[in-house]
Amino acid sequence: MEFASVFSNLLSAPVLFFALGLLACFARSDLEIPQPVSKLLSLYLLMSIGLKGGVALSKTGFSIEVVSGLGAGVLLSFIVPVWTFFLLKSRLGVSDAAGVAATYGSISAVTFIIATSFLERQGIPYGGHMVAAMALMESPAIIMGIFLAHRFGSGLDENDDGEADALAWGPMLHEAAFNGAVFLLLGSLLIGLLIGPDGFEEIAPFVKKPFKGVLCLFLLDMGLLAAKRLGDLRRSGAMTIGFGLIAPPIHAGIGILLGWWLGLSPGDQLLLAVLSGSASYIAVPAALRLSLPDANPSLYVPLSLGITFPFNVIIGIPIYWSAIRFLEVAGS
Repeated sequence: MEFASVFSNLLSAPVLFFALGLLACFARSDLEIPQPVSKLLSLYLLMSIGLKGGVALSKTGFSIEVVSGLGAGVLLSFIVPVWTFFLLKSRLGVSDAAGVAATYGSISAVTFIIATSFLERQGIPYGGHMVAAMALMESPAIIMGIFLAHRFGSGLDENDDGEADALAWGPMLHEAAFNGAVFLLLGSLLIGLLIGPDGFEEIAPFVKKPFKGVLCLFLLDMGLLAAKRLGDLRRSGAMTIGFGLIAPPIHAGIGILLGWWLGLSPGDQLLLAVLSGSASYIAVPAALRLSLPDANPSLYVPLSLGITFPFNVIIGIPIYWSAIRFLEVAGS
C-alpha cells in the first residue's frame, strides 16, 4: 500500500471536515447545519459533478472505453445485490437482506465526488462518462433488491384477505429511475454535453471554484449525521457491522479487476471501484420506503452511512488506488 496516498487523503480538507463533524457529535456539541442548507449543498455538488462530466464527455465522445465503463457499472449493480442477499438472508431475514442488498448494490454519490477530488488533487485524469455510470448504477440495484425480496419472501405486502399484493412496479420504477439525485445528475450531464467547454467557461466561476469549499461544508454535515447513525447499529450484531467493513474492499476489488480487464484508465478504474464499493443512503431508502416497507431502514441506512461511508472516505479510496497502481506495475 502507498502510505503516502493514505496520509495525503487523511490530511485533505474534506476528510478533516468529515472528522470534525464526527468529533462534534461525540463531544455533544450543538453544531449543526440546517436541513435545507444541507440539501442545497448536495444539489450543488451533484449539479457540478454532472456538468463537469458532461463537458469531459463532449471532448472524448463515445468510444469503446466509454461504453465498456458504462456497461461494467450497470453489470456490477445487478450482480452485487444477488450475492449480498443470499449471504445475509439467513441472518437478517428476506426483507432486511434485500434492503441491505439494494443499498450495497447501489452507489454513494458523495463518495464518488470525494474520489474525483482525490484524483484531481493528484493530477490523475478520468473520463466524464463515469458520472453517467454513477447515475445508471442507482436504479438496477434497487430493482434487483425489491425483486429478490418478492421472489424469495413469503407474506410480503399482504392485503386484508391474507393474499400477497402484486408488486407496484410502476411507482417503484419511477422512484428508482427519476429520484432527485439521478434526475439532476443525468440532466446536468446532458447540459454539460450540449454546452461543451466554451459554454462551461461562462459558469465555471460558480461551478469549479466554490466546489471544494462546498464539499468541505457538506462533509462536515455528513460527519455529524454519520456519528448519530452509529448508535443505531448496536442492535444489529458484530456480523452485520463486519459486513459493512468487509464488503467495500471486496466489491471495490471486483470493480478494479473488471476495469483492469476491460482496459480502463487508472482514474476510471478507481471511480468504478468506488462505485462498486460504496453504498447508497439517499436514493435506496427513498425507493424502499415505497416498495419494500418491511425492510428496516434503521439497519441499512446506519450500516451504509455510519460504517461503509467513513471507511471509504478515510482509508478505502487510497487503498483502492494502491491496488490499481500495483496492477499497473505488475502488468507492465
